[in-house]
Amino acid sequence: MSRTEEFQELRPLLFSIAYRILGSVSEAEDAVQETWLRFEASPTQPRSTRAYLSAAVTRISIDVLRSARVRREVYVGPWFPEPLLVDPYEDPARSAELADSVSMAALLLLERLSPLERAVFVLREVFDFGFPEVASAVGRSEAACRQLAVRARRHMAAGRPRFEADREERAELASRFFDAVREGDVVGLQELLAADVSLVGDGGGKAPQLARAVIGAENVARLLASIFPRLARIDVTFEPHEVNGQPGAIFRDRGGKVLHTLALDVLDGQIQTIRLVINPDKLGHMGPVADAWAIAREVRQARRTTG
Repeated sequence: MSRTEEFQELRPLLFSIAYRILGSVSEAEDAVQETWLRFEASPTQPRSTRAYLSAAVTRISIDVLRSARVRREVYVGPWFPEPLLVDPYEDPARSAELADSVSMAALLLLERLSPLERAVFVLREVFDFGFPEVASAVGRSEAACRQLAVRARRHMAAGRPRFEADREERAELASRFFDAVREGDVVGLQELLAADVSLVGDGGGKAPQLARAVIGAENVARLLASIFPRLARIDVTFEPHEVNGQPGAIFRDRGGKVLHTLALDVLDGQIQTIRLVINPDKLGHMGPVADAWAIAREVRQARRTTG
């Protein structure tokens, strides 16, 4: 097997490692490309290509994350990961676990860890690497990696969201949610929302966004029931789609350009959190991006016209 073939076979794993460390599709893709360049330029053939490439993409991702942390400190408003529609790494035996590890809620928890803790947690707890491989990847001793893993597990366990085990039930609840959104059904929405549900948007200062999180079933239901019918009047549509392994949707303007994504966190048969990613810089990997400011102006104009 050629180097190119070896790399292509492992690319899904490399991307999935990088994305979980970075929370960014574009940065993960760049990390994978840099890994290929290093592999291609290496004068020797590693004994284990999987171990070599996994270590390389991990080190690159750690370096990128350290600089990204500085940018995120001055980010405007809430910061969410770039939406991931499809995780290229597949393991049928662990599909549910892998989906939960890439959820918005889990990635936001990972943001609390140091770059080294995050890398160790991803390699060990998500992808089940042995500690010798983890130590080689992050450049620390096995003992140090075990300590990092313990700390990371403790932090994650303290705030880890629990998702519905029954994915069919979760999908059915999401279907009811989107039906109620289409119909502007306030009562129907309230029945699906947890009492303390929160609706939060990430616009990064580059798109219209909520001034603050909207909290409470009645407040969120009324907001959703008023906004989405207005969007429909100017031909904004949405298609239900898994976002970061959880129920969600992609919203598009009349030309099919991506306006934003929506992801739902579900627990105990109710929606706990609704997250919108509206920042155009985080949507480009999904295709052409809509002008959210122009959409907002159209909505206001339609509202004045209809009274």
